[in-house]
Amino acid sequence: MSHTRILYGAAAAALALVLAPNGRVVHANVQGESNGCGNLPNYYQLQTALAAATATETSGLNNQMWGTIVDRDGVVCAVAFTGVNRGAQWPGSRVIAAQKANTANAFSLDASSASGGSGQTAGLALSTANLYSAVQPGGSLYGLQASNPVDTGVAYGGPSTLYGTANDPMVGNKIGGVNVFGGGLALYGPGKVLIGAVGVSGDTSCADHFIAWRTRNNLKLDHLAGVGGVSGDAARPDNIVFDITPNPNGGTGNSAGGFGHPTCINTGNPSTLPAVRP
Repeated sequence: MSHTRILYGAAAAALALVLAPNGRVVHANVQGESNGCGNLPNYYQLQTALAAATATETSGLNNQMWGTIVDRDGVVCAVAFTGVNRGAQWPGSRVIAAQKANTANAFSLDASSASGGSGQTAGLALSTANLYSAVQPGGSLYGLQASNPVDTGVAYGGPSTLYGTANDPMVGNKIGGVNVFGGGLALYGPGKVLIGAVGVSGDTSCADHFIAWRTRNNLKLDHLAGVGGVSGDAARPDNIVFDITPNPNGGTGNSAGGFGHPTCINTGNPSTLPAVRP
């Protein structure tokens, strides 16, 4: 079902997606340079990319969105939203988006990491969507969701009037948190270098993944072709996987590959998402 999202700033939804206010395109750092927020998209770039991704995606509930970028150390670099004000999207999704960014960064590796053996692909990209089944009772990563708690002082500090602005109080601080449903993706610069992550929240968990994917693609920080993943799709290694078989007795179903995610209301087709870059 196709529908249109009303966005904050019509121009933001139509512009190319990594432009700073002066029109300069900012490129990610390359291997050998230090990580940090100075090498990642700023608030304006995130807001523009997120708005365009939200406008493009037609699955989910048609909600406005929050987005967060963290660097490789988990420091929050930017927080933005797409609505006319901070109340135009779910207030609780601000911190969830930051959790998702922290999670995708914390549990992904770039191409510099050693491969597991002869012929194995180096690195591993795990989206937050890939973690859902693994953390369920009996799953291979059960308990992971409680392993790195959110710093509540960072999450809720400062005046609410600054939330989602260039001066959001989370910026410059480590948020922590582990989230295990769709919306968090690692950011890979040229050379398949992992430089941080983006987290998106505000809609169904499936739509969050789709919008995060389009946001990363808009930012041109999806250089992970050849990086390992669990999706089974080499062109989209950290894509969401819908392989959960319902449990006839109720409760959580079984994922064939162990990294499945439930479907949602008005779920999109993950194979239609843009392929990642070399």
